Amino acid sequence: MSDEDKAFIERIAKRIYDTGFITPAVFALEMVKPLALLGSHTMIFFGPIVSAFIKADGYYRAAELFEEPRNVEALIAKLEQFEIESKNKQTEKHSER
Repeated sequence: MSDEDKAFIERIAKRIYDTGFITPAVFALEMVKPLALLGSHTMIFFGPIVSAFIKADGYYRAAELFEEPRNVEALIAKLEQFEIESKNKQTEKHSER
């Protein structure tokens, strides 16, 4: 995986983290990980429709990147890393008081 791909996955993970839906996202990603190739092809199929409604700059890149289950696993790992870092910061704040 290239550095650009890692940065792209980190941006996606940050967006998911900012919404606060980390746990549901991890569960969903774990469930669909075995079907990554099928999901990627489905994203490509629906790409023209999605592009009509939203700005889809990274849409096709995500479809290509998440074709491999190991990249889905990398996204899950990054989400878990953000969650651990957040909990560590909260623990530090509580211990300072």
